[in-house]
Amino acid sequence: MNAHLPAAYLDTLNDGQRAAVEHGVVAGAAAPGPPLLVIAGAGSGKTNALAHRVAHLIVNGADPRRILLMTFSRRAAHEMTRRVETIAARALGEKAGVLAGGLDWAGTFHGIGARMLREYSAQLGLDPAFTIHDREDSADLMNLVRHELGFSKTEKRFPLKGTCLAIYSRCVNAQCALDDALTQHFPWVTGWSQQLRELFASYVEAKQKQNVLDYDDLLLYWAQAAGDPALADDMGGRFDHVLVDEYQDTNRLQASILLALKPDGKGLAVVGDDAQSIYSFRAAEVRNILDFPNSFSPPAKIVTLDRNYRSSGPILAAANGVIGEARERYAKDLWTDREAGPRPKLVILRDEADQARYIIERVLDARECGATLKQQAVLFRTSHHSGPLEVELVRRNIPFVKFGGLKFLDSAHVKDLLALLRFAENPRDRVAGFRLMLLVPGVGPTSAQRALDRMAEAPDPLDALARAPAPPRAGDDWKSFVATLVSLREKSAGWPGEIELARNWYEPHLERMHEDAITRRADLLQLEQIAGGYASREKFLTELTLDPPDATSDEAGPPHRDEDYLILSTIHSAKGQEWKNVFVLNAVDGCIPSDLGTGSSQEIEEERRLLYVAMTRAKDDLHVLAPQRFFTHGQAAQGDRHVYAARTRFIPKHLLSLFEHTSWPRYAPAGKAQAAPQVRVDVAAKMRQMWR
Repeated sequence: MNAHLPAAYLDTLNDGQRAAVEHGVVAGAAAPGPPLLVIAGAGSGKTNALAHRVAHLIVNGADPRRILLMTFSRRAAHEMTRRVETIAARALGEKAGVLAGGLDWAGTFHGIGARMLREYSAQLGLDPAFTIHDREDSADLMNLVRHELGFSKTEKRFPLKGTCLAIYSRCVNAQCALDDALTQHFPWVTGWSQQLRELFASYVEAKQKQNVLDYDDLLLYWAQAAGDPALADDMGGRFDHVLVDEYQDTNRLQASILLALKPDGKGLAVVGDDAQSIYSFRAAEVRNILDFPNSFSPPAKIVTLDRNYRSSGPILAAANGVIGEARERYAKDLWTDREAGPRPKLVILRDEADQARYIIERVLDARECGATLKQQAVLFRTSHHSGPLEVELVRRNIPFVKFGGLKFLDSAHVKDLLALLRFAENPRDRVAGFRLMLLVPGVGPTSAQRALDRMAEAPDPLDALARAPAPPRAGDDWKSFVATLVSLREKSAGWPGEIELARNWYEPHLERMHEDAITRRADLLQLEQIAGGYASREKFLTELTLDPPDATSDEAGPPHRDEDYLILSTIHSAKGQEWKNVFVLNAVDGCIPSDLGTGSSQEIEEERRLLYVAMTRAKDDLHVLAPQRFFTHGQAAQGDRHVYAARTRFIPKHLLSLFEHTSWPRYAPAGKAQAAPQVRVDVAAKMRQMWR
């Protein structure tokens, strides 16, 4: 049926993109082809190529319901699905009815994992009604277990809940032994190895009793299930084609799942860029993409996308020079038709104050020349690096938005409302229940624990709660709480009406506890609006936990009251973004690379990739800034003092010709730290003289 359809919809692709799209696809045949690795350089049209490949499979007979597409955010999955449907519909015309089922299996690794675990719950010994804890809830449960084991009262300070959860998560995602994780990443807590084993065992037991999974469990349970050949064959057999975006950001668990689903590689295609692997702190493993081709026999086909559609030629030349110093990588030099443009500027500044003034001067100049503030971004290695700049922006009344701060779902009032929905969904969730009960006036920790214990022992926890006497000082507030839970369980209001019911119960508590209740209520109304986009309470709770928005603005409207604002972002948060003008803060040793990122050659290589990612966000103008002097506070031995920094090692002398090497202000000699002029001006005397 499809054998004679024209492929005009591929005419917009370049040769590399087309090779990636057409690999292993036979016209009119849906059979999966040999494995494929697409090395997609920054700005090379990776998303466009991947969307066209999925559409090309469908046009040539692949059933979209048998395509598994995994991305690293829910939003990316939605955007990819939209593009695929547009391309395929254009190609198929009247026959576009084949898309009626849609890409039913498009989502994140964790989202697909949650769905798989619910569908295979009977084979895995899971209750399919499990709820999912986010990081904060997981840390709270870890803390509860930590306290019950007596580790919070040890003579020497036991690691706090956040550290304990980070260690647990590292062991799970990196698939490494506890002692190895402690030695390599948490050496200051190696003396607690045995106690941590006991804590983690009790933490797992607590989760199972409460029918909750944490974020890491979604991959761990899936990987354990895929370790059984029969289950892996059944799971993998549901899909003819498996495609994975951002493969350089996968961890060992994710790679093991993928290879278990498609051990021979047939129908498997992964896309990524080893040069942009910058998430090892989340246990991402760059070796996954480096070793992928040789995971199969014969090895996977490698297609390289090296034509850049974003940056000017001089910017790419400098970025290529920086990443060309890497010890191990897939060889590629990005190129572009946009050869014109200024060389990136390597600017030597006296200190962070001058750095802030330089940025503001250049940003405002660019604005006068037609570039909006939103088309410009300041990128930094670590969130606190932007502090002096933020102070100056506020002083100059220049609006800005910073990415990398407090997330929307981390705010207390939003977590309170979500806890009510989660507890109604799973009344054995002690973390959600404890949080809620403490909101009720007259209920303290002892009363809450007593109520939760009673619920844990009953076959119907909510019925046990409804029959139990109210805590002595709670009165009508307790009755209202229980009645709301019962109504939510019965789902009489329907979805998303249930979230309005929950909000109506919570608002009096919001007004009692928070002075800024009006502002917080707006967040809850926004959450209610977001909820309308989900089919059910279970889907809302699952997907919002797995892929939370950074702010309400991620789902609805701009994040700032001003129409225009400067972007401030960590480099990690900037990945995948682009701006007309980019400023890279603190390109000096100690910042890029970070002092904490030079413990091993692997860490240094990742720091190099961070600078590369920052540089390749720029389209037209790039400023790499190197302040020569930093003021440090409260050093134990030497007190407050100035320290001097050297230009980042990732721009060695032989690469300087790729940059316009300047200093600012002009009197500061390039490459040297410049002390303040040794001049004394008695301003007070001048002011007195003025009025004589």
